[in-house]
Amino acid sequence: MSDATTLGDALPKEMARVRDNVLPYYDEIPAGYFAAALMRRDLDEAAHAMAQGDVVAMIRSYETLKEYEV
Repeated sequence: MSDATTLGDALPKEMARVRDNVLPYYDEIPAGYFAAALMRRDLDEAAHAMAQGDVVAMIRSYETLKEYEV
């Protein structure tokens, strides 16, 4: 997250990156089932944190989602 980017901007972008770019890759491979399930869980937790306005959980979700790569 850059200095000018807020968590409220960065978390939805990170959620979209994982949902649109990373998750489909893991859905395509049989061995990716477990990782895809974890990503979905983490995306749900991020959405819940945003809906609740829980800043600590939002930070935790942001950091977790950043770790997912193809």
